[in-house]
Amino acid sequence: MRRLMLGLLTGAYLCLALIVSLFLWRMGATPAVGVSAFIGTLGLCFAFHGLLGQTVLAAALRGDIDTVREAHAILLDQIEKVDARVSDLVESVAADAQRRTEELSTEVHQLEDLIQRMNDRMEHQLTHQVAAAARNTVGRERAPQTSHMLQVVQDALAENRVDLYLQPIVSLPQRRTVFYESFSRLRDETGRVMMPAEYLAVAEPEGLMTAIDNLLLFRCVQIVRRLAKQDRKVGIFCNISLASLGDESFFPQFLEFMQGNKDLAGAVIFELGQAAFDRRGPVEARHMARLASLGFSFSLDKVSDLDLDFQDLARADVRYLKVGAQMMLDQLEEQDGKLVIASLPDLNATDFAALTRRYGIEVIVEKVEAEKQIVDILDLDIGYGQGHLFGEPRAIRDAVLAEAEPPQDFMRGALRRRAVGW
Repeated sequence: MRRLMLGLLTGAYLCLALIVSLFLWRMGATPAVGVSAFIGTLGLCFAFHGLLGQTVLAAALRGDIDTVREAHAILLDQIEKVDARVSDLVESVAADAQRRTEELSTEVHQLEDLIQRMNDRMEHQLTHQVAAAARNTVGRERAPQTSHMLQVVQDALAENRVDLYLQPIVSLPQRRTVFYESFSRLRDETGRVMMPAEYLAVAEPEGLMTAIDNLLLFRCVQIVRRLAKQDRKVGIFCNISLASLGDESFFPQFLEFMQGNKDLAGAVIFELGQAAFDRRGPVEARHMARLASLGFSFSLDKVSDLDLDFQDLARADVRYLKVGAQMMLDQLEEQDGKLVIASLPDLNATDFAALTRRYGIEVIVEKVEAEKQIVDILDLDIGYGQGHLFGEPRAIRDAVLAEAEPPQDFMRGALRRRAVGW
């Protein structure tokens, strides 16, 4: 179509040029003038055609540009709408994930409380059963159930069926792992992990806690040395029982072992409960002082009363205080427009951590299960946290645990020493 139109226009331009040249020739002009008029008129026509074409093309191009701009604006608008929808979706997913995490943490916390209550009830029942058996079987053999559990514990210790679990302790608010707490768990011959409430009621009266503490300590020392080789400067909280601290036959060997590893004084922290610390006698206090003289420090956990004698704790080289997160938050109350701790009403709650630091004691909030607990805890200037929110206790891999196994006669010797009194 365009070629046909161009041909017709060219023919029209030729006719117009001929008409002009013939007109001039009839008016008496020379042939040369006529030819010049023909060429000039034809050139003007083509020049006019070119200008008109360029104008039409420019107008069409502007129209195309405007169309592209409109399309671009529509595309940007759609992208903004999609981005807004994606942002809403991400926020919705994040909020839902947070809600589900909090619900799961709450359920886990409730389950832990239930298990703890069951353990406490079981421990209470077992303690009463053992006490009743001890009263009713003077001069006779132990009750079959107690004897069976005792045999299971002895076999687990003799055959090294004792697992090491580690749970991270993090700095706040960075949440960088700076410590681990160690736990020992015994397994029976079927591989079932026994809860502490099952065997403590038997192990403590029979003096087996010293063997468990000894094995746990040996493994903690080996794990610390392994981490040191990897340039990971972290410490391990190692539980120690009051029975071990008061055992005159066990403690010298224990102290000798720590004397040979006193270079780890800053990395191994001995931990015992508040009730056990309050019950310590002169022997236990003296043995704690001997460990402190080697550079080792202590931690107090299972704290149920925040009205503590910090001078006494400092004298006993207690450097860490573990307080349950919910217990700490339940202690907070407002009096006269200021936030205080119920058991320390004369002290601002935000000054509690600063008070303990004046005595060289750092507060660790344990059993942290939900993010909403962290918000209030950070306001108290507490430096460390522990709980399922930061990491659950995990068993050390068999390969690593094999490296931390004591010599073959280690547990056999410990059990043989206890057998003397059986």
